[in-house]
Amino acid sequence: MRTQPRRWPSIGTATTAIAALGAVVIGAAWYAGATDADPTPTAPVALGGALRLVAYDSCDTALADLKRAALSKVGPWGLHGSPQFARGAMSAQEDSAGAGADQGFSKTNNHEAAADEPDVVKTDGKRIVSVVDGVLRVVDVESKTMATPLTLPGHASSVLIAGERALVSYSPQPRTDTREPVEKSGLALIDLSTSRVLRTLTVDGSHLDARMVGTLARVVVRSAPRLEFTYPTDGVGEARAKSQNRRAVERSTIEDWLPNYELSPGGSGHLDCTSLSRPSGYTGTSLLSILTVDLTADLTAKDSLSIAADGDTVYGNGPSLYVADDRTPRWGVAFTSDTAMPVPSGPAKTEIHQFDVSAPGKPAYLASGVVDGWLLNQYSLSEHQGNLRVATTTGAPACCGPADSSQPPTESAVSVLERRDRALTQIGRVGGLGKNEQIYSVRYMGDLAYVVTFRRTDPLYTIDLSDPTNPEVTGELKITGFSAYLHPLANGRLLGVGQEATTDGRATGVQVSLFDVTGDAPTRVAQYHQENTYSAVEHDPHAFLYYAEENLVVMPVSDYNGKSAALLLTVTDSSITELARISTPGPQGEMTRALIAGGSLWTISYSGIQANDLTTRTQQAWLPFAN
Repeated sequence: MRTQPRRWPSIGTATTAIAALGAVVIGAAWYAGATDADPTPTAPVALGGALRLVAYDSCDTALADLKRAALSKVGPWGLHGSPQFARGAMSAQEDSAGAGADQGFSKTNNHEAAADEPDVVKTDGKRIVSVVDGVLRVVDVESKTMATPLTLPGHASSVLIAGERALVSYSPQPRTDTREPVEKSGLALIDLSTSRVLRTLTVDGSHLDARMVGTLARVVVRSAPRLEFTYPTDGVGEARAKSQNRRAVERSTIEDWLPNYELSPGGSGHLDCTSLSRPSGYTGTSLLSILTVDLTADLTAKDSLSIAADGDTVYGNGPSLYVADDRTPRWGVAFTSDTAMPVPSGPAKTEIHQFDVSAPGKPAYLASGVVDGWLLNQYSLSEHQGNLRVATTTGAPACCGPADSSQPPTESAVSVLERRDRALTQIGRVGGLGKNEQIYSVRYMGDLAYVVTFRRTDPLYTIDLSDPTNPEVTGELKITGFSAYLHPLANGRLLGVGQEATTDGRATGVQVSLFDVTGDAPTRVAQYHQENTYSAVEHDPHAFLYYAEENLVVMPVSDYNGKSAALLLTVTDSSITELARISTPGPQGEMTRALIAGGSLWTISYSGIQANDLTTRTQQAWLPFAN
């Protein structure tokens, strides 16, 4: 047991939010008859087998292995086994950098200070670069004027900036010249000083995520092979469709599997098969590629690396980049008439691959490992003193229909992995967290982890990881509602943003909780609640702004009538006080971001950008987006 106070180191859309709240209500109703149970920490469990990446010795070997894997999976609906994935459809994704008070402007609310994350808004204190509505716009902070929007060859989704350069991720216009549409991801390198597109790169696949250290960005893309499949909807039977699909796999070349790319201006080609590897023990039928982009240099397709696997989550802490994959799908899909009901599938395991990205050039593969269960998001992962901590949930999820009786009920755990040669080996684990519940938020702070699970109440667990071989639960706080995002403050305080809920788990509106975590068991010292509202922070931490110099929290809050505002809260060691609300003066648009630059508070909505005096909060400028 610790007796000394802990010291702290320095850390969407309305539709998405409504869906998240719906999941809470459904999950609560399904388990209404269950009872809460205190966690029973379990002893460390050793996972059998070592996972690592195996490089192919030739392109021919790679092709033969990819074909073998595909032939074992291909069916009448192609490689994914159901009409949901026909025609090449693919799933798409989506310690804080702090407020940057010493620089006079706020930074993106990143998970780790050393690894910048792409977002819809960025600032360097001199300008604000926004792609909120899919269009690149640049605002001069001093003059509070907006330059002419920059035309891109597609819908912009995120941006990174370094000096006078910006790297914009966008979705190119879909192809219409082929029977099998291929999803593409685009990157545009922009000169901000001249508002000019220097070069674009499009590559097969969907953009998963990216991390940037200094001026070096690593962009993660996942892609499927370009194979001409036949489906039962083409007027043939399932047996014939499967036979023709097997022939399509057998006739494929290595070029059909490798992502194509196109540079403009420049040439085209496909990623290098000599940089392709696979996890030991199996070969995937999709590819996960890591592209390297130096924002101060030219945009090229070199220095890439690909894995015959899939990925769901990207986490970076600066020198290391991790890509995690729930190899066993979290959900199956049962089709009944015109509806699809998600139902739990088999027990999940998450594979994790670690890469060294500390030096320019191609990422260097370091190690791989596997843990039981699935991740919530990148906040489930944290590297500390060379070890990787991983928070996962196992069992049959509560949110979506009848539980699979062959699986145990949900519970969560935190595992500690140590890199030994090419293996991330489990050296410690504590389980039994939130039985019949699942993880809603995680925050690691040095040797401590804070984990929120939820079904009807919100247990906030404190986990001591100071001995990585023997992590232990040291405290638990049960309150109604849940925190979907946790943010550390000074003086041993932790702020939680989520939803208040009734005792049976029905969400009732935005809740902000202030926890004192200086002792072994956390306590809640203040609470703010606004009924019938939700916040983008609940599913997107980038929407959260904490400006320590002013003890100021700014976050978007919306109601179910379409009204949206930036909520300003003053947070002390013992209180949360509403300071103001800022709404858009023009047509209503959902508030999505807030930042501080040039002594002003800037709020960004889908209808425009507004500047208000940071002290008086009087409006200084309103820059509407064109229709």
